[in-house]
Amino acid sequence: MSIFQIAVDGPSGSGKSTLAKGVAARLNIMYLDTGAMYRTCGLCAIKKGIDAKDEAQVNKMVEDLNIEVKFEDGIQHMILDGEDVTGQIRTPEVSVAASDVSAHPSIRRKMVDMQREIAKSQSFVLDGRDIASNVLPNAKYKFYVMAPSSVRAERRLAELNERGDFSQNYDEVLRDIEYRDHQDMTRAVSPLVQVPEAIVIDTSRQGIEETQDLLISYLNEA
Repeated sequence: MSIFQIAVDGPSGSGKSTLAKGVAARLNIMYLDTGAMYRTCGLCAIKKGIDAKDEAQVNKMVEDLNIEVKFEDGIQHMILDGEDVTGQIRTPEVSVAASDVSAHPSIRRKMVDMQREIAKSQSFVLDGRDIASNVLPNAKYKFYVMAPSSVRAERRLAELNERGDFSQNYDEVLRDIEYRDHQDMTRAVSPLVQVPEAIVIDTSRQGIEETQDLLISYLNEA
């Protein structure tokens, strides 16, 4: 079978990563979480004491940025300066830093180059903000995953609480999500957009397995 890519875009907390990961497993192909790559960049800025909004500081950081993506038993691991930081990139602080740092062209160029290089080797499902519009504009299949911000905030709060993180309440999580939405949709470089040919999937209306079934049904029709 020839190599193909499935592009899954959508806002923070829409369920796109869960959907993309599940579909990849069912199709027995690889899954690349591009958001984890930007989160790792955000974590790098935090560790180095860099203001993620300061373009000059971020541009200097990029010069020595040492990020690797490794797959072990089909699971993606993020390596920063030789350290596996996969377990460190899911905090609210890193989420905001990732949104800020990803607005800079230097970061996006480096990450997009990495994503394209990885995806060309075999069939992949990629999820992010600009996969269909920028990273893989020629992807065979394109989807836009969405859910109301209120639903996304409830999900994100539940995820944090499940990990034992009770540092934020619902209103704070909702504010963070709305902040990320604004950042992602209004940034000058590769903003979050729904490309015209993308099939829209609303994850607030059905469960995980039903959503996976729906996406796969579109693949079978193509």
